[in-house]
Amino acid sequence: MAKDLKRVLASFNQSLSGKEPVREWLKDLQKTTSLSVKRVLAWQIEKVMVSQGITKAKMALRMKTSRSQLDRLLDPDNDRIQLNTLHRPAIALGNRMMISFEDAPAT
Repeated sequence: MAKDLKRVLASFNQSLSGKEPVREWLKDLQKTTSLSVKRVLAWQIEKVMVSQGITKAKMALRMKTSRSQLDRLLDPDNDRIQLNTLHRPAIALGNRMMISFEDAPAT
């Protein structure tokens, strides 16, 4: 994650020097943010799996999917995931998924 932050900061520095538009910097920031959220979600799913003693094979069966699909879901670098795909592990683990919008901190 530190590497992503360094890339975003480098992009921001370039945008300030006029070499790259601020819009590109914002795209990088959004990508880094979505990747961070996905990493946290993957970590949370794995944490619950471990606490419940559920193997990846058993989890894939519960989700009615393949082990390779579960691996993509748990891949912290893969942020291309749909909401209904994220909902399936929550159900399989007896949890619920919550999504909310919150006010951003003032800058």
